[in-house]
Amino acid sequence: METWIWATLAAAFLQNLRSAMQKAIKGRLSNTGAAYARFFYAWPFAVAYCAALMWWTGEPIPDVHPIFFAWVAAGGLVQIAFTVLLMWMFSFRSFAVGTVFSKLEIVIVAIAGALLLGDFLSPLAWFAVFCAALGLLLLSLKETSLNAASIREGLTSPATAIGLLCATCLGLSGVSYRGATLSIPDSSFLVRAAFTLAVALVFQTIAMGLWFLWKDRGQLRAVIAAWRPALPIGIVGMACSVGWFTAFALQNAAYIRAVGQVELIFTLAVGWFWFREKVTWPELAGIALISAAVMMIVLAG
Repeated sequence: METWIWATLAAAFLQNLRSAMQKAIKGRLSNTGAAYARFFYAWPFAVAYCAALMWWTGEPIPDVHPIFFAWVAAGGLVQIAFTVLLMWMFSFRSFAVGTVFSKLEIVIVAIAGALLLGDFLSPLAWFAVFCAALGLLLLSLKETSLNAASIREGLTSPATAIGLLCATCLGLSGVSYRGATLSIPDSSFLVRAAFTLAVALVFQTIAMGLWFLWKDRGQLRAVIAAWRPALPIGIVGMACSVGWFTAFALQNAAYIRAVGQVELIFTLAVGWFWFREKVTWPELAGIALISAAVMMIVLAG
């Protein structure tokens, strides 16, 4: 398989692991505090990884242009906005419908990539994207226990619009980070990915840190005090991001997000084999669609 596929699969697995590890700080930090801990404890390792990689390869610090920082800032801000919007969506009674619409991120990535970067998809790849989106919708319907009545009610709820905004922000973040890696000239894909990741994490740490200083200094102190359980999360999160950013430097973001949905299969597999959870037909159908989408993306890519 190609390098970007291995990088994406590794990122999906590590993202699943990071999510499980985040339960260790649940209750000690707010939702935004837990999100900030991912950046706060990851950036030093990202900078060290980038420096070590440039030393090993002998490559200099990339000569970047202002457009690089624009892409990084855009990606960092919409990723933060996604986190805030997601937490806001959970405050609504009909948040389950919003959760379903947030799964359309993969379609947003495909459209935004084509419009902003010229990353056009083949007909087979478009079909794969919609198969993956349908598979995600089936899995989220099971997860949120929605029925026809709750869907009708939820369509008129603000949670639906927020869910679509979540999908848009998450989709734009991936496209923006790919745009940043592509804007770096004369560097290997590994260095382009590592440098973009380091700059993005530093930017997000500073941006959210300033917000906490202004709005919630107590939560900032709580993030620092929770360093023992949060530090391993930062390390795993950084390794996860290395996988994503390396893939972004090599391939269309829509392909990457489609293949990355295997994370859900990893999660469900743990539930089935470890916790003996019951398998339902919607879950099986969703997994079949996502698996088929991944195979089509591999063939199309």
